[in-house]
Amino acid sequence: MARYTGPSCRLCRREGDKLFLKGDRCYSGKCAFTKRKNSFAPGQHGAARKKISEYGIQLREKQKVKRFYGVLESQFRKYFAMARKKRGVTGETLLQLLERRLDNVVYRLGYAPSRSAARQLLKHGHFTVNGKKVDIPSYLIKVGDCLDVREKSRSIQMIKDIEERTAVVPKWLEVNIEALTGKVVALPSREDIGAEFKDHLIVELYSK
Repeated sequence: MARYTGPSCRLCRREGDKLFLKGDRCYSGKCAFTKRKNSFAPGQHGAARKKISEYGIQLREKQKVKRFYGVLESQFRKYFAMARKKRGVTGETLLQLLERRLDNVVYRLGYAPSRSAARQLLKHGHFTVNGKKVDIPSYLIKVGDCLDVREKSRSIQMIKDIEERTAVVPKWLEVNIEALTGKVVALPSREDIGAEFKDHLIVELYSK
């Protein structure tokens, strides 16, 4: 499967915002984006001041959300198509679908320091959903689903470090640190996402 393999900090610089792609490092003084006080877009012409068009503003917001969740363009379009078919506000529904991805849930529960690390754990088959092994990062969880760490995977240091990350577990999820189990108690709301996305710009972009 295709995926971005370049430097993560380059993506943050391109979007002009911290996307927290490198886990704990992004919260420390080692964050490359924070160190660059006058951070500008990467590339030869990144420092040049350019007037951004309305389309450019919409495109940048879409790219920011894509990179935040680590999905490709084709995947993102599928989520948008799903969101348009559902009732409610399309932009909020889109973000809710992205939050329901299994790799994001693993990250939100504190099992991994970043979404990319969560995807790696999933692909190696370290988790079960409702008792069955699931190794598909894009799997969409539902209310009532239980996510457990497999018995043979409980000695992995990254998973054992869950206590350091459970302080930020959102209210729509529950986690038992001792048993290494998690449960989806509700669907994520717009307030639970914890990132300032202008989702209406994405809807405007795809509605043209």
